[in-house]
Amino acid sequence: MADVTESIQRARATTASYSITMRIHTGTDPAVIGTLAVKVAESGGITTALDIVDSHPDRLVIDLTCSASNAEHSTEIVAAVETLEGVRVHKVSDRVFLLHLGGKISVESKVNLRNRQDLAMAYTPGVGRVSQALADHPEDVPKLTIKGNSVAVVTDGSAVLGLGNIGPMAALPVMEGKAALFKRFADIDAWPICIDTTDVDEIVRTVELIAPGFGGINLEDIAAPRCFEIEAKLRERLSIPVFHDDQHGTAIVVLAALQNALRIIDKPLPEARIVVSGGGAAGSAIVQLLLAAGAHDVTVSDRPGLLNQADESLTPAWSELARKTNPRGLTGTLRDGLQGADVFIGVSAPRILHPDWIDEMAEKRIVFALANPDPEVDIHEATQRATVVASGRSDYPNQINNVLAFPGVFRGLLDARATDVTTEMLIKAAAAIASVVTDEQLNPNYIIPSVFQPDMSKTVAKAIVDCVPKAPEKSIPMTGAN
Repeated sequence: MADVTESIQRARATTASYSITMRIHTGTDPAVIGTLAVKVAESGGITTALDIVDSHPDRLVIDLTCSASNAEHSTEIVAAVETLEGVRVHKVSDRVFLLHLGGKISVESKVNLRNRQDLAMAYTPGVGRVSQALADHPEDVPKLTIKGNSVAVVTDGSAVLGLGNIGPMAALPVMEGKAALFKRFADIDAWPICIDTTDVDEIVRTVELIAPGFGGINLEDIAAPRCFEIEAKLRERLSIPVFHDDQHGTAIVVLAALQNALRIIDKPLPEARIVVSGGGAAGSAIVQLLLAAGAHDVTVSDRPGLLNQADESLTPAWSELARKTNPRGLTGTLRDGLQGADVFIGVSAPRILHPDWIDEMAEKRIVFALANPDPEVDIHEATQRATVVASGRSDYPNQINNVLAFPGVFRGLLDARATDVTTEMLIKAAAAIASVVTDEQLNPNYIIPSVFQPDMSKTVAKAIVDCVPKAPEKSIPMTGAN
């Protein structure tokens, strides 16, 4: 029974993030296809494709594609398949690594260069006329160059996903992925900028120097508290929007999901008791946005326990959080803070929330366990105890995913020619995301729309544009025209 339970648990946790294709050489027994699929299932994997790629009178060549729960599990599946009589695994390909070969993004020209006339207009001498026009009228740069539709995705590689400080080169695949998401969901041209320093002033100066080519700056995977200082300095020095997605993108989607979850338990945001686990970049931004949106009773838990302004040992960042939160003056552990609470929001570490503690919250309770890839509590356990559960994982309902926010946010910022990002924009973006879930659709398993929801980015973009005062439209100067 233990083996069966383990297989079920693994199958439930399976995602495409650990997907492999085995090139298998085997005999021609008709039963071999079914035998292979059964062996994968017995090992806790899920077969997603099984193709005969070559056939001979005495031999078949089969590509068997399956998903596993992690890298170790995929190795176990291969070993199990190799135990079958007459089956030889010739080669194993990791589909994730295959997808990344050569990188995930490229540059394509938007204009045809077929002959000398095309070259003369796109490049010299024609391009000189455009450059001179922009020197005379720099306000038109966004109209006549890629600046109007380009975002720099900037990192120092110091806080990449759940991997920590792995450096700028190892962070590049993540930044490429971010750029691909910008293009897919908002048709924005984004560029990975991986900076080989963790010095605040060097990062700020580097971004400041390259800013003329971009319409917005997306800070990504920069460790706290350095990220706060970098964002603040860049916002002060640049005339284009600066947005730290790990902070504000997360906060937007959490607020959107929470607004809908509170509708289910019939609790207004100002009346909700909320406990946030994690006082880093994401946690701080979530707290700030919740308070700005009308929350009153928010308490933060981190390594020292419940953050209390009376605690003189707190770091400056934690002290600032404590000053704005914990109106009840609570002290002690995360469990102490959860007594009678309506909402738990975790942006911290795996397995720090014991399932039994959920039972000690309010009668109708909300659990957002967002640590990724391993959440603060087992999601299956949480769903047995909480009214509404959300996570950062794609294999459970209610995924809190920044992709719901940042493409639309930047689409709106670029379209409106915004110069900064305001709290009003963040709140309106959250409301826009929440509004996509209608009253007829809303239920505990559907509080937040899918990232593939049609027009999701357009809905968010419109909310951003509506926050920006409209400047009078100017015509593009045709300098040098006869």
